Amino acid sequence: MSKKLKILLIEPYFSGSHKVWSEGLNKHSRHDVHLLTMEGLYWQWRMRGSSVSLAQRFLKEDIAYDLILASDMLDLGNFLSLTRSKTAHVPVALYFHENQLTYPWSPREPKSCKATHVALINYTSAMSADFLFFNSGYNQNSFFTNLEKLLQTFADDNQVENIQLLKDKSSVLPLGIDIKKLENARQEKQLDCLRPLILWNHRWEHDKNPEGFFKALTILYDEGLEFSLALLGENFRDNPKEFIMAKETFGKRVLHYGYVENQDEYNRWLWESDLLPVTSIQDFFGISVAEAIYCETQPLLPNRLAYPELLKGVECEDLFYNSFKQFLTKLRGEISREDKRTLLPLSEHISSYCWSKMIVRYDSVFEKMSQ
Repeated sequence: MSKKLKILLIEPYFSGSHKVWSEGLNKHSRHDVHLLTMEGLYWQWRMRGSSVSLAQRFLKEDIAYDLILASDMLDLGNFLSLTRSKTAHVPVALYFHENQLTYPWSPREPKSCKATHVALINYTSAMSADFLFFNSGYNQNSFFTNLEKLLQTFADDNQVENIQLLKDKSSVLPLGIDIKKLENARQEKQLDCLRPLILWNHRWEHDKNPEGFFKALTILYDEGLEFSLALLGENFRDNPKEFIMAKETFGKRVLHYGYVENQDEYNRWLWESDLLPVTSIQDFFGISVAEAIYCETQPLLPNRLAYPELLKGVECEDLFYNSFKQFLTKLRGEISREDKRTLLPLSEHISSYCWSKMIVRYDSVFEKMSQ
């Protein structure tokens, strides 16, 4: 067995799936993974300014690392320039949880040159890294497709030829899922409520399209269909109007409203739920969807983004939709049906992403990087 490596994992946005992934690597890798992080707030400022703060903290450490693994939220080129006295000869990888070239801009923030600026940080960071990893093939493909479009908008010296250089050092490395924690929370459905229990377990943000989700449910509610709601997920807004209105509209049907701090309690809600209608306009992997599916919550997914890839190889075409009209029709049918689907094949498929299996791939990659 090769030597145990000292790996520095840099995460400027230590929240949500970024945090879960970082802690999973730290817990499961046979190597020593050290975390250098900042709180998951003010994402644009993290992309612009975290490299300086994290570089200063890094330079105070007295540890010689064998590898550096940074998240896409870091301005990697700037970080390396500020720390070259210690990092000049250390292999560096950049991990893309998302990419800013295809991330939908919030309607609360007028689109401007800011969008181009953060996309260019992803580009220059990729140029600065020795290795690039994407959490899905969808993420990888969308990054390169849109990078070429972006570079071609520049007046001269647009560097389109660099795209092939980046492709040559890139590969897909999916997220790991803590299946053991999900299993520890396994339970029979216990709540005395209107069935089915419909789950929302994503961030309360525009890219997850809560407007479409609640529009469909309101239509079905007005038709007289019976269901209950569990509205989970992180909220970074002071007044998420879609959720406030939903709480007023659905009243006592809402059995839970808001972020669940305790992981075991969160997992128990996944086991309790019956349906997961997903309306997202962007998702680069879909870990909240994957966790719910493992807990035998039936998904209804858009036939795009990372979702077809997530369930590739499983016979489940009828769980995908191509339009809002089709989404509404299928959701109506699932709420009304009396028999229960057998979701074991889906659950077994998701178990292939468990950390005990994925960490073998990660550690193998780390060892090749260090050679």
